[in-house]
Amino acid sequence: MAAATEKATTCCIEDAKPAPVRKASNVLQDWSVAGSAPSEDQISKRATVATLIRSVDSLPQPAANPTAAKGIPIMLRAQTSHPLDPLSAAEISVAVATVRAAGATPEVRDSMRFVEVVLVEPEKHVVALADAYFFPPFQPSLLPRTKGGPVIPTTRGGHHRGKVISSKVVADVQPPMDAVEYAECEAVVKDFPPFREAMKKRGIEDMDLVMVDPWCVGYHSDADAPSRRLAKPLIFCRTESDCPMENGYARPVEGIYVLVDMQNMVVVEFEDRKLVPLPPADPLRNYTPGETRGGVDRSDVKPLQIIQPEGPSFRVNGYFVEWQKWNFRIGFTPREGLVIYSVAYIDGSRGRRSVAHRLSFVEMVVPYGDPNDPHYRKNAFDAGEDGLGKNAHSLKKGCDCLGYIKYFDAHFTNFTGGVETIENCVCLHEEDHGMLWKHQDWRTGLAEVRRSRRLTVSFVCTVANYEYGFFWHFYQDGKIEAEVKLTGILSLGALQPGEIRKYGTTIAPGLYAPVHQHFFVARMDMAVDCKPGETFNQVVEVDVKVEEPGKNNVHNNAFYAEEKLLRSEMQAMRDCNPLSARHWIIRNTRTVNRTGQLTGYKLVPGSNCLPLAGSEAKFLRRAAFLKHNLWVTPYARDEMYPGGEFPNQNPRVGEGLATWVNQNRSLEETDIVLWYVFGVTHIPRLEDWPVMPVEHIGFRLMPHGFFNCSPAVDVPPSTCDLDLKDNGVTGKPIQNGLLAKL
Repeated sequence: MAAATEKATTCCIEDAKPAPVRKASNVLQDWSVAGSAPSEDQISKRATVATLIRSVDSLPQPAANPTAAKGIPIMLRAQTSHPLDPLSAAEISVAVATVRAAGATPEVRDSMRFVEVVLVEPEKHVVALADAYFFPPFQPSLLPRTKGGPVIPTTRGGHHRGKVISSKVVADVQPPMDAVEYAECEAVVKDFPPFREAMKKRGIEDMDLVMVDPWCVGYHSDADAPSRRLAKPLIFCRTESDCPMENGYARPVEGIYVLVDMQNMVVVEFEDRKLVPLPPADPLRNYTPGETRGGVDRSDVKPLQIIQPEGPSFRVNGYFVEWQKWNFRIGFTPREGLVIYSVAYIDGSRGRRSVAHRLSFVEMVVPYGDPNDPHYRKNAFDAGEDGLGKNAHSLKKGCDCLGYIKYFDAHFTNFTGGVETIENCVCLHEEDHGMLWKHQDWRTGLAEVRRSRRLTVSFVCTVANYEYGFFWHFYQDGKIEAEVKLTGILSLGALQPGEIRKYGTTIAPGLYAPVHQHFFVARMDMAVDCKPGETFNQVVEVDVKVEEPGKNNVHNNAFYAEEKLLRSEMQAMRDCNPLSARHWIIRNTRTVNRTGQLTGYKLVPGSNCLPLAGSEAKFLRRAAFLKHNLWVTPYARDEMYPGGEFPNQNPRVGEGLATWVNQNRSLEETDIVLWYVFGVTHIPRLEDWPVMPVEHIGFRLMPHGFFNCSPAVDVPPSTCDLDLKDNGVTGKPIQNGLLAKL
C-alpha cells in the first residue's frame, strides 16, 4: 500500500504463467478488464489496495473422458488450486512486486505502503465451471447454462509473474490501519516530551509501563476529514515493567488528549486537560494461572478427552471440505477473516443442492454509551478500520479447538509489503452437540435416540482489548448456525476519588466500564436450490398473528403464521420482533417439495437489539446500516461492505448499504443477498472482570420445506461401548408401571 493519504489507489494485477497456453477468452472478458498502469503519482502518494486476479489462461487443454457426456471435456486429475482459494504467500509477493515495479524511481518504490492485497473473486459462472471440473468425476450438473458450450476454468500453480491491468484512484478516503502503524504510533507518543511530562505528573517516568492503543478517530466533524490519516490513542499504564502478562488495561490514563498524524507519524495536537489519579493497582486485575495471578487454581478438574480413534468424519482436499452430506469451500480475507463458499447439501437422488454462494461477517461496530471524553469517540469499525482477518490468532496454542483438528494457515502483506503468515489461523473440527432427536413409545418402552454432531469452522481475532471468535456450525439436520463469541478485557475509564459514572459500572476502586453495544453484520449471498446461473430466490417475512375473536375463533385460542413477500429493497428493511416470532424465509420460486410448497431456508434470529444512541449520533453517519436488523439486496458484484469500502474517517452520510437500497430494486425473483445485523447491549458486570467470560450471540439458517422429511432421520445410533458408569456399577432398569398394567 502506498503512503496512505486522503486518496486510495486500487490496482488490479493479473497473475500469469510465463508460458503461453490456451486462453478461455470469454471467461477472461468477464473476469478482468485490462486498463492502464497506475502513474507514479498514483502509486507513490496515495494508498494502493492491490488486488490479485488469477489468470484464466493457465489451464492446459484437458483430454475428453470417454465415459462423460458427449462433447464435454473432462479433467483427468484433480488440480492443485481453485479460483476461490485464499491467496498464497507467493501470490501476495507477486502482487506486491508488480505494484512496486510500476514505481518510476527507487525512492518511489521504497516508499510504498501496503494495507491489503486481496483476491478479486471470479464471477459466479466461473466458480461454477471450476467446481464442475475441479474434483473428478466431472459434474455436468454444475455447469452454468451458457451459449457456446463449456469453457475450462482456471487453476494455479508453478512460477508466476504479474502485470498491472487496471488502476483506480479513490479520492477522499482512508484505508484501514495496520499493526505496524499502531506500533509506530505508540513509540511516537511515548517519545513526545509533553506526554512524558504529563505522565510524570501522574507518577510515571518509566515509559516501558505505558501502553498506547491507537484508535481511529471516526468522523465527528470536518476536523476528522480524511485529508489527514488520524488516530486518537487511548492510554493505559501497567504497574510492573517486568511482568509482561500483567493486565495493563486495569489502569486507564484519563485526562490526556492526543491526536496523531499517522501519515507522518507526528503528534499534531496534545493537551493535558484534567489530572485524574491513576487507579490503584487492583489485586484482582490479572488472569494468568495460579500464583502468577495472585490466587489458586481449582484442583478438582479432571481431564476430559475428545477421542476419535478412527479419525474425523470430514474430508479435506485443499480448501474443499466434505462432511457427511455437506460440502463447501473455505476462504479467508484480511478484512472479513473466514469466508465460506459454495455451500451445498447432498440429498440422495436429488443430488447436490445449493444453499448459499458466499457467507461471511463483513463488518462490526462497537459504539459506547458514555458521553464523556474520550469514551464518546469509541465507535470502532473493527472490520473496516482494522481488519478482522489481519488480527486473527494462531490457534496452535491453548484449547481453542478440541479433538481431531484440521488447521488452515492465512497469509497477509504487512505495511511494507512483506508477507506474514498466521499459522493454524482457521480451525475445522467436529463437536458433540447433545441430543439430536429422541422418542420413547410409552406403550412398549422402546426408545430411539440420536446424538447430534456438528462440523465447526472458526477463527478468533483480537482487536485491542477485545477478543471475538467467529464460528460457522453445520448440523446433521440441515441447519447452519452463525455464532460470535465475545470475550477479552473491558475498555475502561478512571474515576476521581468518590466519583460514580451514570453511564457505566464501577468494577474496582477508581475503575469503571462504560456501557456499550457490539453489532455484527453477516452478509449471506444465498442460492437456495439454485443451479449455476439460476436466480430464482425471493424472501418472505413470517409473523405469527392472533386470530380475531369471532366465528373463526370461538374458543379464543387461534393463531396462525402470516406471510408477506418482500418485493423491493425499501420494503425489505426489517427489524426483529420476538413478540410475533418473526423470521424470514428465502425461497426458490421454481422448486417444490412433495406437498407442492416452495423449498426454502429460513433465517431465525437469536437475541438482538438496535442502536440505543440518538438518531443524530455521529457514528450513525457511517453506520446507517445499524438502523435495521435485516436488509435484502439483489446481488451486485461491487456491493460487499455495508459501510462502504473505506469507512475509516468517512465523511459521507449513509454510504454503502443505506444508499444502495435507495435504488429500490425488485426482489421478487432474483439473486438474493441477505444482510443480517445482530447485536448485544453490554452493561458490564463485576463478573466480567478481569477477563470477560464468553458471551454468545448469533442466528440460524434452518431448512423450511427444503426436505421432504427430517434429513436427520438416517443418522445411525451411537455406540454405547465407551459409556462409563458411576464407580463401575450399572443402574437397574426402571420398571414402567403403566406398561406393566397394560
